[in-house]
Amino acid sequence: MNKVTAYFKDSYQELVERVTWPTSQQLQQSTVIVLVATLIITLMVTLMDFGSAQLLKLVYSLFKA
Repeated sequence: MNKVTAYFKDSYQELVERVTWPTSQQLQQSTVIVLVATLIITLMVTLMDFGSAQLLKLVYSLFKA
């Protein structure tokens, strides 16, 4: 049981004393970067989906009897 207690004690100490937490401004900047990247990737996937759907419609229309 001493090992478990020591583990939690050391983990808490590391989180409080050794980890460098981002400032509020850094956190906001990172959040904006993630949101912008997510929007760009979503737009790219949407355009690729639309393009492939149109291409498949064209291919299917060529072989339609």
